[in-house]
Amino acid sequence: MHRRNLLLVATLGLVAAAAANAQLRRNFPPDSLRGKLAIEHPPLAVLNGAQARLAPGVRIRGQNNMLATTGAFAGQAFIVNYTIDMQGQIKEVWVLTDEEVARLWPATREQAASWRFDPGTQTWAKP
Repeated sequence: MHRRNLLLVATLGLVAAAAANAQLRRNFPPDSLRGKLAIEHPPLAVLNGAQARLAPGVRIRGQNNMLATTGAFAGQAFIVNYTIDMQGQIKEVWVLTDEEVARLWPATREQAASWRFDPGTQTWAKP
């Protein structure tokens, strides 16, 4: 009986952890932009239809917010939020969920400069 209770508690804990992870709202830096990223042969990529390069040590987070290797995404294309380093290379990537894709986010630096960002709600508003 005791073993069955332990198993039940462990199962409920895993379900609760999965539900909490599913409801996790990620915070993206205000300097991140929205785009379509396809990783060809790392470090080569295509960002918004143009050749791009992944920075050494690029950090890619999947839809579950876990870090992943570039090889895990090779040959695939995703809608992402991303940041660029000082050399113009892709520094950070977040593969977006459908809910995150549905939220308004700037795709260019010009949009980010003219829109208003609320870091508390992680929302952008057009002027």
